[in-house]
Amino acid sequence: MSVGLTSTAAMRATSDKWLRYRRYIPPMIIVGLWQVGASSGLIPTRTLASPAMIAGTFAELIASGELPKHLMVSLGRVAAGLGIGLVLGTLLALIAGLSQRGEDLLDATMQMLRTLPFLALVPLFILWFGIGETPKIALVALGTTFPIYLTLFSGIRGVEAKLIEAGSTLGLSPREQVVHIVLPGALPSALVGLRYALGVAWLSLVVAEQINADSGIGFLVMTARDFLRTDIILVGLIVYAILGLGADQIVRVLERRVLAWRPSFLKD
Repeated sequence: MSVGLTSTAAMRATSDKWLRYRRYIPPMIIVGLWQVGASSGLIPTRTLASPAMIAGTFAELIASGELPKHLMVSLGRVAAGLGIGLVLGTLLALIAGLSQRGEDLLDATMQMLRTLPFLALVPLFILWFGIGETPKIALVALGTTFPIYLTLFSGIRGVEAKLIEAGSTLGLSPREQVVHIVLPGALPSALVGLRYALGVAWLSLVVAEQINADSGIGFLVMTARDFLRTDIILVGLIVYAILGLGADQIVRVLERRVLAWRPSFLKD
């Protein structure tokens, strides 16, 4: 009996491992076909560098210290902009979500501002903030404010009225209802907004680092474009993709921890 149970457990572990890693099979197939096409001449390496060339350039940039230097600059800009956007988005969502007057005061303006294209704002930001670090951080902050605001506002307004009534019946004050019912109920939406904001932060940075930048991953990509170095351009894009995936995974881990009370997180 124990042998059978052990065998079943081993098969289940193997199956779980397969399910965990099968998501990486399609990208590996694409990369393999890409390399075959480049090696056979079907894909001109001057137009699109091969995976082998990209890997070599990646190693060279790391060994020279150039990639880590630009990466740290970009991370600093994203961290500063995201921090500002997180504070602003949360504050505005609380004002608009917890009060009808707050919604009347803020929501229409926020809905108009979030539709403005980033490229149209670049000249204004240069006039207002100059060409230093401030406009770059401001663009990232602006881009990340809206996902936080929209999702948290929706989460607050999506809390069931019956829960509020139950809290009132139990004698909770309005402040205690917000702290113990409304905010925990809106937390799943807020975390979704954080995931969106992290993605928007990197997209905003691509635009921001075109403003007279002399460092950063965006600067590295723009310089490579001038010299037709598709290998360096693709290295920069891969770095953006890895950072975006890594940031998303961090938030997913955070979700599992802080939302452990939700039934959907008890099935792991």
